[in-house]
Amino acid sequence: MLLAQIAETGPVDTGVTAWMLVSASFVLLMTPGLAFFYGGMVRGKSVLNMLMMSFGAMGLVGIIYVLYGWSMSYGESVGGIFGNPFDQWGLKGVFEMVDGEWAFLVDGGLPVIVDVGFQVTFAIITVALISGAIADRVRFGSWMVFVGFWVTLAYFPMAHMVWHPSGFLGEEGPFGSIATPVDFAGGTVVHINAGVAALVLALIVGKRKGFGKEPMRPHNLPYVMLGAALLWFGWFGFNAGSAYGADGSAGLAWVNTTTATAAAMIGWLLTEKIRDGHPTSLGAASGVVAGLVAITPAAGSLSPVGSILLGVVAGVLSALAVGLKYKFGYDDSLDVVGVHLVSGLWGTVAIGLLALDGGLFYGGNFSLLAVQIIIALVAIVFSGIVTLVIALAIKKTIGWRVEEAAEVGGIDLAEHGESAYEGLGATRTYTEVTK
Repeated sequence: MLLAQIAETGPVDTGVTAWMLVSASFVLLMTPGLAFFYGGMVRGKSVLNMLMMSFGAMGLVGIIYVLYGWSMSYGESVGGIFGNPFDQWGLKGVFEMVDGEWAFLVDGGLPVIVDVGFQVTFAIITVALISGAIADRVRFGSWMVFVGFWVTLAYFPMAHMVWHPSGFLGEEGPFGSIATPVDFAGGTVVHINAGVAALVLALIVGKRKGFGKEPMRPHNLPYVMLGAALLWFGWFGFNAGSAYGADGSAGLAWVNTTTATAAAMIGWLLTEKIRDGHPTSLGAASGVVAGLVAITPAAGSLSPVGSILLGVVAGVLSALAVGLKYKFGYDDSLDVVGVHLVSGLWGTVAIGLLALDGGLFYGGNFSLLAVQIIIALVAIVFSGIVTLVIALAIKKTIGWRVEEAAEVGGIDLAEHGESAYEGLGATRTYTEVTK
């Protein structure tokens, strides 16, 4: 069939369209990358379950988004909090058949259907991030129920509040009169949102059996390094793609992303060397992710030199923060709180210090800094309350935890009827393992 655009929207910019399709593909790759990053960090008896939590999120969110997720994120605003889910239900108005030809709504040279493809990948990776906090102990069915409710009640409204023109946390919101809030690619929407949810779930679900008493070391560090590499690669779509054009802004975001990530890795490794006496591969991979997280909201606002400072501080803060779970007694299995919440908060707030336009260190006043702190706090409160309600509802109804025998004997075998490695029960049944 011939592709036709709706005439009144103007011509399609094929360069921008191509760049956004590539960026969307990069970001989609991040979720399998995250699966390997998390999968390598868990014990061998849990690796398939960890991979499945990310892939399950891809499957469910990919369906929900085209039904009402796009509409809730970017549809007609309801009080600046969320979009009307029925406004563009099933992508109504985004494309249609006209006289036997496809007609596509075009915005600024970009077919909106391409933007839908780009944005769904953000929703998928955000909810998948949370899974690392509850590794090794949660029923897969309960996780999938959580995915559906959380992306609907937490992610879509947060995306609307921050990125919709009429959103509560955007330029036209109540805080926009102080200074224009900045979240280039998802500091609040993705990382603070997911980091707070991870903390709440870790508290509600409870600790793994043996947490703090027996070693729970990563079973495959090459998987962790591979996952970090795939995340770094995919993040160029995340950040540079958020410039919505193959131009200098995308180039700046690309360079800032690389620079901050490199600096964060060095900062984490230096912290390990001083504190523990040796830098580790797990620390290098975790430092990479911390830097990627921190630069996400700031990629379009900083200089490459400012990104170095942002990254180093992110690496040090997250390297120190991952130990807080032992001090405060919450079991954030794979350090989602220490990396995504901490570096997400730092990256969001640091814009008020390091932004070339309005940053305190570049001659600005406290207005931008104040607004960045406010939007971070609102994101924390909103995500915390919504996640708490969903988590408690699941706990009181279908329950979160697998049986103790399944957790000890192997969640892969109990939940999925298979195991990753022959020596961990590939030829045994769950009943045989639990005898």
